[in-house]
Amino acid sequence: MARAATSPRGDRRRTPRRTAETTDETGPEDAGFPMPPPRQRAGEGLGDFAYRVLREAIRSGHFRSGRHLREADVARWLDISRTPVREAFHRIVSEGLLVSGPWNGLMIASLDRQQLVELYAVREVLEGTAAALAAQHASPAEIDLMFSIAASETAAKDDPDRLVVINAELHQTIYGAAHNRYLLQSLNAVVDSLGLLRHSTFVLPGSTELARREHVEILRAIKERNARKAEQLARRHIRHALALRLRLQHEEGG
Repeated sequence: MARAATSPRGDRRRTPRRTAETTDETGPEDAGFPMPPPRQRAGEGLGDFAYRVLREAIRSGHFRSGRHLREADVARWLDISRTPVREAFHRIVSEGLLVSGPWNGLMIASLDRQQLVELYAVREVLEGTAAALAAQHASPAEIDLMFSIAASETAAKDDPDRLVVINAELHQTIYGAAHNRYLLQSLNAVVDSLGLLRHSTFVLPGSTELARREHVEILRAIKERNARKAEQLARRHIRHALALRLRLQHEEGG
């Protein structure tokens, strides 16, 4: 008996069955999927693999709000059957990142003004708590890392895309320095939802300098072990971020 073919990930290759439901003229590269596809991690089930890859694509902004996704296309891209893709879709729908589309498929969710306000209200509380806990629990090495990341913002002040990466890295470092796994889970859920937003507010005049200045103020409070001040500054920072986000949404006609 011939052996089943194996994929570069080392698992059995699971090619979607070519039925009338799954076959079309386009491949993953034509549908705008990153090529080559991500690799499955050792010991990772196919459903978890599909779930992780799809969430990361949404979170990173590669899959933008309003984009349609079909099981067949994703299965072909990841070189797996449709069953684990369907499982991943169900999990992501329950998180609100995917919604039913106007045809036979799902669509990346979008955020209206009210949802945006609600999301940032939760983010303000969580980010404030993270900064306060970081002031209490961050190690000297973690604080040094925060300042090092913040310092790189100046060099990237004219590169909005790079600033998005630096900003995310800095906030994640503060989250980690809070040393509270449940808070981290909640913050990451908020970050996932923020991945639905189309553009960074760093395209707005003055926004990069405001963010850099506020980041330094928060980090100084953390270094001084002033939890109350760190929380207040972090919450103010998120309120300003919401104001900028609403301004950008208005200018985009959202």
